[in-house]
Amino acid sequence: MLTHLKNSKKAVGLKQSLKALQNGEAKTVIIAKDADESIIEEVKLICDNNNIEVIYVDEMKKLGKACNIDVGASVVCILK
Repeated sequence: MLTHLKNSKKAVGLKQSLKALQNGEAKTVIIAKDADESIIEEVKLICDNNNIEVIYVDEMKKLGKACNIDVGASVVCILK
C-alpha cells in the first residue's frame, strides 16, 4: 500500500486530511500507529461515521517517506 502513495492523489497531514474528509473527498485513510491518539481521534471518528476504510502503518516516519516528504506524517488520505 505504501509504495502506491507517491503516485496517488492524496492529502498529507492532519489539516489536509481533515479537510478532505469533511469535504467527502477521501476514499481511504492511512494512520501511523505511533501518532498521538489525541491528534488522530477526530480523523478516526469521521472515518467510522462515514464508513471510510482505515489502514494502519507502523511509523509516522515511514508514512512520511512513502509520501515523499522529509518528515513524519500522522495521517494521509487517499482521495477519490
